[in-house]
Amino acid sequence: MLADINQWFLALGAEYGVNPYIFGGIYVGAIPFFLLSIGWLVKRARAGRSTVVPTMLAGFFFVSAYLYLAIAGRNIPIWVWIFLAALVIYGAISTIRDTRKKIREG
Repeated sequence: MLADINQWFLALGAEYGVNPYIFGGIYVGAIPFFLLSIGWLVKRARAGRSTVVPTMLAGFFFVSAYLYLAIAGRNIPIWVWIFLAALVIYGAISTIRDTRKKIREG
């Protein structure tokens, strides 16, 4: 079992040109933070509050290992770039919308 996990990490490093243990550590280490962000998002949504920050954090933790690839690696899957672009666009639109709403209410 441990040998299989080690082989998986080493294969990731070869495919993406990064340290496989760092990539795997980020990949696995981000899971609890992603789940906490989703829980926070659900809690805020049920309370009728803004979900921009927890959504952005959940997205960040979802792609965090691939951000490491973007900085240090190669052969990054196209879906990672599309997802990152969508997060930035969503964040910008939500911030503009919330700011305009606060200005109207203010």
